[in-house]
Amino acid sequence: MATFSNIEVYKKGQIAFVMINRPKQRNALNKETLDEITGALETLKKDESAECIVFTGKGVESFAAGADITELREKTAGDALKSDGMQDVFNLIDYYEKPTIAMLNGFALGGGCELAMSCDIRIASTNAKIGLPELNLSIIPSAGGTQRLARIVGKGKALEMILLGKIIDANEAFRIGLISEVTSPVDLPAKVEEVASQICAKGPLAVKLAKIAVNFGADVDLKTGLMFEKLAQAVLFSTEDKIEGTNAFLEKRKPQFQGK
Repeated sequence: MATFSNIEVYKKGQIAFVMINRPKQRNALNKETLDEITGALETLKKDESAECIVFTGKGVESFAAGADITELREKTAGDALKSDGMQDVFNLIDYYEKPTIAMLNGFALGGGCELAMSCDIRIASTNAKIGLPELNLSIIPSAGGTQRLARIVGKGKALEMILLGKIIDANEAFRIGLISEVTSPVDLPAKVEEVASQICAKGPLAVKLAKIAVNFGADVDLKTGLMFEKLAQAVLFSTEDKIEGTNAFLEKRKPQFQGK
């Protein structure tokens, strides 16, 4: 794995961690950091031993406190339309072929909240604070915030959070379905590793195709989505892992999946 300036990438068994390493800037997401995240994801995609990706922030204060305001101040209309911005990086995460988890260890504001929402699963410590306060700067959440938040928590709650610039705690985020679990700061890493390990124990092809079916099915009508589902299942029915999984269940043993 390459050495980065603004992120740390390391592995624990089958789990790869991408840690934003700008604690003095509350892990703000500048262009260099986003480029490094993209580079890390491209490398991890080729690493078959990395089966689940966890995003988090360095230190105990912030997951990611949003965009770098110094950079943001200089943005022009043309910058918003470029194809290598924050929204594009988070789209890459949203449709990444490997499962992703956001480990929210502190503030997840603006772009940090949008990064978390682009992950498959969000797990937060009790000291996490989450929100989209961009309207305070007379801009909108434009890295997926206006779209993903409404799809996760519903239009009404999304508008309330965005229009008020509302920052909520982990328990409120759990109540509205924005995050899936809340735990103490000291227990957060273990909980995330537990969830990631549970995913890694599943058939890797099934995990990949489940993500495809859900992600692409969510953007089409039900009939088309059901066809995505049926075709994904047809592929899985023809795999060696399906035979291994069903045999292991009937033989009451742990399956040994090969991704074939």
